[in-house]
Amino acid sequence: MRTTGRNGDGLVTARVAAVLEAFRPGDDALGVSELARRTGLAKTTVHRLAGHLAETGLLERDGTSVRLGLRLFEIGQLAVRRRGLVEAARPYLADLREATRNTVHLAVLEGTEVVYLDVLRGPDAPDLPSRTGGRFPAHATGVGKAILSCSPDDVVARVIDAGLPRVSPRTITAPGLLRRQLARIREDGIAFEREESGVGVVCAASPLVDANGLAVAAVSISGWATRMRTERVAPAVRTVALALSRTVAET
Repeated sequence: MRTTGRNGDGLVTARVAAVLEAFRPGDDALGVSELARRTGLAKTTVHRLAGHLAETGLLERDGTSVRLGLRLFEIGQLAVRRRGLVEAARPYLADLREATRNTVHLAVLEGTEVVYLDVLRGPDAPDLPSRTGGRFPAHATGVGKAILSCSPDDVVARVIDAGLPRVSPRTITAPGLLRRQLARIREDGIAFEREESGVGVVCAASPLVDANGLAVAAVSISGWATRMRTERVAPAVRTVALALSRTVAET
């Protein structure tokens, strides 16, 4: 029986997304066999989808392989909903990196994860898995907890109900403990992450809020637990967050 309607459309969309998401940082061109292995789709299906995506410019052919196309990059640039925020935040983030020599992040919440809008890596900072456009479980990051502390109850509940997976030995996985931390962060305006996203890594983060006091993003500084005092860098992070919050409120 031929599949039509919403279910059929959803299946095609899921397969297209699987092909595009199969590309990882550092990848160049991938062959049909590798794409089939990564997606779990049949080679014939991958070959057909890759052909259609190449015709639209979302993929580009390289011999018998394909790579992500410039058209996809163009769409991605348009999809950055907070481009103005990134541009406004960049000078502040650069100052934070220069002053601390550690890695600075700007992130937003997307579902149960944070998405990094900007990452400025510091020369003295650890090699973190975060990257611009990358995702990480919100409950295991300073920026995630900062955003959740100023988010509606249903947003926090959605994160908790989805489960709190352990990312490192110190990741918070107990809902009650997470809620208590969020209450304290809401009062102080600062979120601390102590080796919850990775062993040896600490972070200080602060939320950017709109005119209604709801978080729209967060900024953070991350560094080695043995080198960076989170309490010392916290005031600078908070100051930047307050300045950017005024920008958000005005726009």
